Amino acid sequence: MIIWLASYPKSGNTWIRLFLDSLLSSKEFNINKNYIAQFPLRKHFEGIAKNINDQSEFAKNCINAQLKLNLDNKIKILKTHNAQWNFGNGEYSFTDENNTLGVIHIVRDPRSIVTSIFNYFHKDSYESAIEFMTTDKVLGGGDDESGLPTIVGSWVNHYKSWKKFKKNYLLIKYEDLLKNSEEEFFKITNFLNTVANYNFNNEKIISSIKNCEFNNLSSQEDTYGFDGNSETNKQKNQKFFHLGPKNKWQDILTDEVRNKVELLFENEMKEIGYLK
Repeated sequence: MIIWLASYPKSGNTWIRLFLDSLLSSKEFNINKNYIAQFPLRKHFEGIAKNINDQSEFAKNCINAQLKLNLDNKIKILKTHNAQWNFGNGEYSFTDENNTLGVIHIVRDPRSIVTSIFNYFHKDSYESAIEFMTTDKVLGGGDDESGLPTIVGSWVNHYKSWKKFKKNYLLIKYEDLLKNSEEEFFKITNFLNTVANYNFNNEKIISSIKNCEFNNLSSQEDTYGFDGNSETNKQKNQKFFHLGPKNKWQDILTDEVRNKVELLFENEMKEIGYLK
């Protein structure tokens, strides 16, 4: 059965994945030695779909790929940026309760996401970054291992799609991770203990939290690079761990951009607690 780390891009998914990588690995922590895999990868669809580059065939076979992964009857944690989408008049979906044991749904204030989208995807304006967030997006594609379609959707649709998945559901706010790291990471480990019978050592939890402090991650990227960074950013020598806690929309966004983001996402921001 699968426990998903599910989030819209640039919402803190990698931070939690690296924390769990550190926690679950018996080896010395390294940001490029991953215990937790991404889904989907091309290998997940071997023997299942002939033309996995085709978005339709990909969508029709996500459940089949997960059924294959779950044949070993082991619990696995997988990272994804896919929305919990439906395809073909609801006939196909990204996942279901038969394959999913639980979901850790990571969300982030869209006013901060828009600044990260602007930087990470090299947008020419914040208007373009906002358009990215309001358009139903499909990322990826191509022939490389991680190039399968990622059906992200808009920020609103992505958030709503995972919010509806109530089986063993945990919502984590990126901002709470920044303000109360220890409390929030223990919330995650307690969740995993409850739904999957993990038995984490408190000292290892604290050690993993320290391993994944932003300065440590940034320093490791300086030394080893980071495989999870985009090829474009690697070519431009732009780091994945770029601003971290210094990415404060209050210091970056103009009032015009902030107002537009708040208007577009007002209902969801109020529901999550980003607006009153």
